[in-house]
This record gives sequence, structure tokens and C-alpha cells, in this order.
Amino acid sequence: MRCPFCGHLETQVVETRVSEDADFIRRRRRCGHCEKRFTTYERPDVSFPMVVKKDGRRVEYVPDKLRASFALALRKRPVSTEQVDAAIERIEEKLLNLGVREIAANRIGEMVMRELKKLDKVAYIRFASVYRSFEDIDEFRALVDEVKR
Repeated sequence: MRCPFCGHLETQVVETRVSEDADFIRRRRRCGHCEKRFTTYERPDVSFPMVVKKDGRRVEYVPDKLRASFALALRKRPVSTEQVDAAIERIEEKLLNLGVREIAANRIGEMVMRELKKLDKVAYIRFASVYRSFEDIDEFRALVDEVKR
């Protein structure tokens, strides 16, 4: 680590602390040349795959969009925030574990549908009815029948 005061390359870690949430590590360092102290923070650099839309556009993965989809589908449904957070965490873990640079938006949508189906059947039907954009009532009825089973 380069000293921000004198630019010397040899610094020594004097103290290390993990944050309360374990989100980052705080390190107190001392320069071996000028003896000044400074603090550094280490955070994991996680990069999600780019999302490929139906029209071919590539956009960054935005966690807030995923959360908003869950919130809309689960509006006024008896599902706790902890359950939603766990579902989102499972989806994001799958996205990272796939190890791909790009993923089709519809694949993320399918992941959301699987998680909603586990959480709440009504929310699953709400999301699926918009996501799959049904052409007629028979397609919708088939989905409801599938959920009843």
C-alpha cells in the first residue's frame, strides 16, 4: 500500500477491524518512511453479469429493480421483509455463481418467478401475468390451475 503522504511503498498494518455488518475491513497503517498513520478500507468487489434485454440492449444489473419487482408482486401480501431479502439473496448468489458475463433478462425473470412461487402463490400469479403477458384468459386460467396443484 502506497503512503498517501510521502508515496513510499512500504507500510505496516498496525490494527485491523471488521465492521459490525462484516461489510468491510478497516486497517490502520503506518508508513515505514515518514511514520505517518492512515486508514484504509477493504470491501469485496462483486460484479454481476450484464443484463441482456429482449431488444438486445445490455444494461447493468440493478438490485433495486429486482427489489421493486418483488415489492410490486407482494404488495399487501403476508410476506416478511426477511423472506424477500432471503429470496433476493438467493437470486443474486445464483447470478454470481453462474460465472457468466451476460445473462438474458428473461432468465432473471424466471428466477424471480421460482422464488415468488415459494413465497406466495398470489404474488407469483401477479408477477407471471405481467411477465408472461398473456394473450387470453385461457393462458391465465392454465397458470392458476398449475398453482392449485
